[in-house]
Amino acid sequence: MDQEEDQVALPEAATKHEQIIKYIESLKIGSKISVRKLAEKLEVSEGTAYRAMKEADTLGLVATKERVGTVRVEKKLRDQLDKLTFAEVVNMVDGDVLGGRTGLDKTLHKFVIGAMQQDAMMRYIDPGSLLIVGNRSKAHLCAIEQGAGVLITGGFGTSEDVKELADRLELPIISSSYDTFTVASMINRAIYDRLIKKKILLIGDIVPKPMQVYVLKASHTMKDWQRLHDETGHSRFPVVDEWNRVIGMITSKDLIGAGPDQTIDKIMTRGPVTASLSTSIASAAHLMVWEGIELLPIIDNNRKVTAVISRKDVLKAMQQIQRQPQHGETFEDLIWSGFSEARDASSGQLVFKGAVTPQMTNRFGTVSEGVLTVLMRQAAYQAVEDVKKGDLVLDNMSSYFVKPVQIDSTIEIRPKLIEVSRKFGKIDVEVFHGTALVAKAMLTAQVIEQA
Repeated sequence: MDQEEDQVALPEAATKHEQIIKYIESLKIGSKISVRKLAEKLEVSEGTAYRAMKEADTLGLVATKERVGTVRVEKKLRDQLDKLTFAEVVNMVDGDVLGGRTGLDKTLHKFVIGAMQQDAMMRYIDPGSLLIVGNRSKAHLCAIEQGAGVLITGGFGTSEDVKELADRLELPIISSSYDTFTVASMINRAIYDRLIKKKILLIGDIVPKPMQVYVLKASHTMKDWQRLHDETGHSRFPVVDEWNRVIGMITSKDLIGAGPDQTIDKIMTRGPVTASLSTSIASAAHLMVWEGIELLPIIDNNRKVTAVISRKDVLKAMQQIQRQPQHGETFEDLIWSGFSEARDASSGQLVFKGAVTPQMTNRFGTVSEGVLTVLMRQAAYQAVEDVKKGDLVLDNMSSYFVKPVQIDSTIEIRPKLIEVSRKFGKIDVEVFHGTALVAKAMLTAQVIEQA
C-alpha cells in the first residue's frame, strides 16, 4: 500500500453483532450452531442472533447442511474459488448422497469420466478426484479405494459394500438422474465460472491485514489535524463518530482559512464516498476518477472504517491484473476473439474484421444488436489504447442500427478518435458489411490513467 494511506482504526468497543461474529469465528470447524443457542449463550435477542448468523453465512463462516443444520465451516479463500467441494457438486446435479456424507466438505481437484475399461480407468484416478460413471459397482469400489469420490449418473445406486467403505473413508458416493455428458458439462461450467470470478480483483485482495487507519473525530480541532499530519505525513483523514463510523473526510484544502481551534465537523466534507472490501478494483477506480477522489475509506457492514486505499493503490492493482494470466473467458472475450486487427493503408486507421458466427445471431439468423454493441465498444477501447496508455470506463453510448447482417457475413469495424484528453475520450465507430454501413455508435468514456 501507498505509505500515505497505510493506516489503523481507533480502538473501540465491539457491538453485540460483532461479538457474535467473533464468537462464531472462535468455534471449532464442524460445530453445530443455532439462532436460539447463540441468543442464550451471548444473552442477546434472537433477532440480533439471526442477523449475525446471516452475515456469518455471507462471510462463509457457516453453512446449512441437509439433515444436519447450520455448522461452522472453514472459510473458503478467494484463491480456492476454482475448487469445488463434493457438497457443491451434490447441489449442482440435484444429487442424492448414498454414502460418505461426512466427506462432503472435501474439495475435488479434477473429475474423471469412466467411459473405458476398469483397468484403464484406474490410471486416471487420484486421491481427491471425482469419478463420473454409471452403474458399475466394481468401478465404484476401486475409486473409493483410490481415495476418490464417485458420482453415479442415470439415477442408479450402488452396493452396500461400497456404501460402507465410503462411510469409513469419508468419501462421498453421489447419485444423479442426469446422464454423464450433462453432469460433466454442468461441473465444467461451474469451474469455468469460478475461474472468471477468481481473476476479478477486489479491494479486499489488496488491503493488508491488519491495516493501520489514522482517523480524526468530529470534535477534534485543526491542531489535532496538524499533530496527526506531523506524525504521519498524511494530508487526508476519514472523520468518524464515537462508534468509528465514517461521517466525513478532511483534507488540507478544507483547512484553508480555518483557525487553530476550529472543530473538524465545521469544515469537513460530509457524506463521503465509501466502498467495501467486496467492491471490485475496477469499480473503485471508476468511482475515484469520476468523483475526483484521492483517498477512499473502506467500511464494513456497520459503516465502520476498516481501511483506506489511495488512487495510486488502485491503479497499481489494475496494472497487476493486466499482467496476470487469463483464467476462463467471458462472453465478451469469446465474441471479440474472432476479430483480427489491421490498419487502413491510406489513413492508418485501425480496422477490425471478423465473421458473424451462429452464437452471435438472434432467432432470425441475423447478428444480435447486443453483440454489435459489444463489438463497437471493444473496437472503441482498442482505438484509444492505440494512442494512450490506460483503461476506459464507458460513460455514454448512442447506437444506430441501419441494416441487418445475416449469419456467416464478414463485417468491418472502423473506430475513429474524435477527442482524447487526459481524463476523457470521445470515439465514433462504424460497422460495414462490404461497402454498406450497417451500424454506427458514438461513445464517451472516462480514461483511467496508469501510473
